[in-house]
Amino acid sequence: MARFAGVDYFLTDSLLNEQELLVRQTARQFVEDRVIPVIRDCFRDGRFPKDLIPELGRLGFLGANLEGYGCAGMSNVEYGLIMQELERGDSGLRSFVSVQGALVMYPILTYGSDEQKKRWLPKLQSGEALGCFGLTEPGFGSNPAGMQTKAKRDGSAWILNGEKTWITNGSVADVAVVWARTEEGIRGFVVEKGTPGFSASEIHGKMSMRASVTSSLAFSDCRVPASSMLPGAKGLKGPLGCLTQARFGIGWGVLGAAMDCYETARQYAILRKQFDERPIASHQLVQEKLAWMVTEITKAQLLALHAGRLKDQGKLEAAHVSMLKKNNVHMALECARLSRDLLGANGIMDEYPIMRHMCNLETVKTYEGTDHIHTLVIGERVTGIAAYK
Repeated sequence: MARFAGVDYFLTDSLLNEQELLVRQTARQFVEDRVIPVIRDCFRDGRFPKDLIPELGRLGFLGANLEGYGCAGMSNVEYGLIMQELERGDSGLRSFVSVQGALVMYPILTYGSDEQKKRWLPKLQSGEALGCFGLTEPGFGSNPAGMQTKAKRDGSAWILNGEKTWITNGSVADVAVVWARTEEGIRGFVVEKGTPGFSASEIHGKMSMRASVTSSLAFSDCRVPASSMLPGAKGLKGPLGCLTQARFGIGWGVLGAAMDCYETARQYAILRKQFDERPIASHQLVQEKLAWMVTEITKAQLLALHAGRLKDQGKLEAAHVSMLKKNNVHMALECARLSRDLLGANGIMDEYPIMRHMCNLETVKTYEGTDHIHTLVIGERVTGIAAYK
């Protein structure tokens, strides 16, 4: 297959400025040179390419759209373009960067104390330290208000008890941002690896996100100092605000997976010959699938770009992000399925990236709010009536 040149059917590149194009090209080159050569074996072996972490830090990709403490301070459109290119490589790589920036660095920067910011943000930005986000529990995913993890005051400290699961980076993280129920409501805590009573174990047997570390966290009379609490976060608004940041990156990221599937299928259809030795791309049913994919990718590009512009203007709302995540993930998964169909039996081989993207996208559809939850967020926005129960 030829090197990836992007998908720009509707000249959407003309809507990007020089800096945005440069950032995208930098990320695209990184994926082409450093990710594509290793990601198939990483997925096969079920391992994360951790040797790429220092380079992600040097390129400014960790916490890219945050300000200060060594962060690159990029625009949200530039950040989105990075997510797009990284997910073209693999959803697991984009998830790592999303968690590090949107779910660990963002809450520390937004809700943390000066001491927490100074201690953790420079290390997290460089990749010297890794982080994870502990919200989902074995019994409570889509309904975080039902969380059972509790934190109780004990003198000048807090005692945490509970369990979190499906935690990206959990067993390799140096620090965890953990959400727990207290007498004064939901609060966030910065819990360091090695704290007595805190343990993490990796989840095995995944058929999806195999190039990503997924873990369970356990807290058994885990004692943390009062200074570990995030002082600026109280109630569910704190963790939900973090999820909105991550969902924005997902809405951009899945564009990369969709583009990779589409371009793989397009090139394959032009080269593959059948029946009368004509390329299968000459057949109407094949062209119908390619036309659908490029149309939906284009619509999703415009949705993501407008969301990025609104976010840079401070006008993007959580309900907007729900539409971005729901629409673009659905689109990407359908592109993967159609592309697999066009490649026939070759579509299931890991010589091509399609089945890997398809498996990964099944997870992306579920995490950071399922398709159904985002449907209800949009429904509440347009009717004024919540229908979650």
